[in-house]
Amino acid sequence: FLAAADRHPAESLPAVGEACEAILRHVSAGTPIAVFGDYDVDGVCATAILVRALRALGASPRWRLPSRDEGYGLSAAAVRELAAQGARLIVTVDCGVTAVEEVALARELGVEVVVTDHHRPGERLPDCPVVHPALGGYGCEHLCGAAVALKLSEALRRAAGADPAGADEDLDLAGLATVCDMVALTGESRRIAREGIAALSRTRKDGLRALMAVAQLAPAEVDERTASFRLGPRINAAGRMRRADAALELVLCEDRERADEIARELDGLNHDRRAAEQRIAAEAERQCAPQLAAAAIVVAGEDWHPGVVGIVASRLVERHHRPCVAIALDGDSGRGSGRSIAPYDLHAGLAATGEHLLGHGGHRMAAGLEIAADAVEPFRAALADHAGARLTPADLAPVQHVDAVVSAAALTLDLAEDLERLAPFGAGNPAPVLLVPGARIEHVTAMGKDGDHARFSLAGGAARARGVAFGVRQRPLAEAGTVARDVAVALERNHYNGAVEARVVLKSLAATRPGAVVDAVPAPALAEAIAAELAADPLAWWASGGGPDAAPARTAPRDRRGDGLGGVLGDLLTSGEPVVALVADLPRRRDGLEALIAGMAADGLAVAEWEGALADPAALAGFAHVVAVDPPPVADALERLTGSWDGGRPGAGATAGAAPGRAPALHLAWGEPEREFALAAWRARLELRPPLIELWRALDAAGELAGADLDAALRGDGRHPRDARLCGRLVRVLTELDLAAWDGATLQRGPGGRTDLANSHAHRAYAARLAAAERHLSAPERPAARAAV
Repeated sequence: FLAAADRHPAESLPAVGEACEAILRHVSAGTPIAVFGDYDVDGVCATAILVRALRALGASPRWRLPSRDEGYGLSAAAVRELAAQGARLIVTVDCGVTAVEEVALARELGVEVVVTDHHRPGERLPDCPVVHPALGGYGCEHLCGAAVALKLSEALRRAAGADPAGADEDLDLAGLATVCDMVALTGESRRIAREGIAALSRTRKDGLRALMAVAQLAPAEVDERTASFRLGPRINAAGRMRRADAALELVLCEDRERADEIARELDGLNHDRRAAEQRIAAEAERQCAPQLAAAAIVVAGEDWHPGVVGIVASRLVERHHRPCVAIALDGDSGRGSGRSIAPYDLHAGLAATGEHLLGHGGHRMAAGLEIAADAVEPFRAALADHAGARLTPADLAPVQHVDAVVSAAALTLDLAEDLERLAPFGAGNPAPVLLVPGARIEHVTAMGKDGDHARFSLAGGAARARGVAFGVRQRPLAEAGTVARDVAVALERNHYNGAVEARVVLKSLAATRPGAVVDAVPAPALAEAIAAELAADPLAWWASGGGPDAAPARTAPRDRRGDGLGGVLGDLLTSGEPVVALVADLPRRRDGLEALIAGMAADGLAVAEWEGALADPAALAGFAHVVAVDPPPVADALERLTGSWDGGRPGAGATAGAAPGRAPALHLAWGEPEREFALAAWRARLELRPPLIELWRALDAAGELAGADLDAALRGDGRHPRDARLCGRLVRVLTELDLAAWDGATLQRGPGGRTDLANSHAHRAYAARLAAAERHLSAPERPAARAAV
């Protein structure tokens, strides 16, 4: 796939042998040959390719493109016209596969026909050689019309004894047509697109270079996106707005001065096209409102330019996510163009409602039609019924598919260049969409002459990425960016002020829906925690597991601090491997984590507190990834944790998907806010004087506490109840000072009186713990220690 090297023998195209025999017979005889094409980019480029091929073989072909008024395809009028001009062979490109009657007429007039096309065939084929990649066993069924012409050019040259490699001189035209015609960019189409775009960037054709100049497109900037959005529309504008032959004249032109003149004409027509598009789109949008409950939309208007309605239909599909047909009415009739969504076959829809149409043709996703003006309303109802019977509400809801979850820090030029290896992007091979969870849209500014687009900065953690939002104005984007969002973007290389940078292109924004947090190491029950604390060494940070004798770490932590927590978690959660997060205080972290992981993990995120993890590191050994959201409380905690895992021994946290015998990978993901949070959490758990006073007063007043009363007195009445381990510390200090007695279920007032907390060995140990944590968490941040070898 990355090599994009698929190439199939041109001779394996259906009927290409018959086509070559007929064409070369007329070339040899010197009889007049006409090439009949279409008025879009594919048709123009296909016509130019075949004209150039015939000229290379010594022929002097004439060419003919239909106007928008004539409509798409080979018409009877065109056949009669070409026959009257003396043509004895008509070769169609990018059209003709449904021209059964027109080909029959040509034969009656003594004109031979060869059809080359890639559109959907009808029930009958014309009675002539039909070169079509989907009609036989050819290796790539989705070549565009220009690519079919390129393969025919190769076959013609070989059959004539010429060098077939000469056909590659027109790869630039075939590549441009392939990316503009929205055929699937897989198989041989992918090779033609990639090699063709590369050829386009270095083309010596005067017409194409003049077109790049008016589009202000430097050769180094040519790719499938710029070709589609800056060159293609200018070629299409000729057929949409005035005369398609201007575009064909341009690409065939061998005089730079004349090429510049035509290119300026096309540029002007493109400006006219955009103005007409904006006016018609506004009128069409007003007609959409009463149709939004329907599964398909049909809009129509007088004075709508027929060359623009296809673009308007595309815009309506993007906005309303349902099939749309836009019709340009002219008196008693009209011509329309439709676009669809993936679940709906628009061509089949037009066929099913054909009783209301004068004619139609096209593809599953795009089609054209002719209609009487008084049939628009019944057609609208019939198409809505047809689509409604086949589309579900889910089909009509826009869905943004993403390929990977990344942090803002990952949006680098290196990644953009890596992703570019998957290019060219388009139908069948869409550009990867990356989800940056919990990101912010900042520094939004207007872009474009009319402010129809916006620039912004995408922020995640400490990282920033330059971005652009096409078709989104400044104000709504700035308002949407006031809170953190899950942001879907494409990442690309952008040429800016003479430099190349990474840039994100906004695809969509989504509010974060809470995810689920699962306790990986559940806190002990209250009585269990009290018993454990009474028996423990208060100076030890854990009672079992790694302990002071844990082996030194051989697995280096992966330092991802500054990458943005959402990106780190998203990257790991979407890998399908089991992940656990380490935090200082789970109750206070729960809401934020649930918001952060929305949509990332169907089964939720496993979370453990540092205190529990250090007490039993084996509980995490079954996870593939351990993410330290908050920093640990002591300097050697990372080494002790990873040292206990080396060897990959299974533990209580073993989870489906973890690699047997493999130690978890530890990822460091905290930043300055997490350091401050951890410091506050340890102070809440180790500064015991305030809660001791509160508990003592309750015990002194009651004399004895048990059951719910004991639980309430120990847990407190704050928003987050006190942790069971903290409750154990309170009981230990009171019992050491003879202020309380504990029998396993009841806390009774002890014989002791007023005393100093310093008299408690445990209280001094807890204070020492806090001092150590404060020193560690307040010290300057250091890089993670490297693994021992």
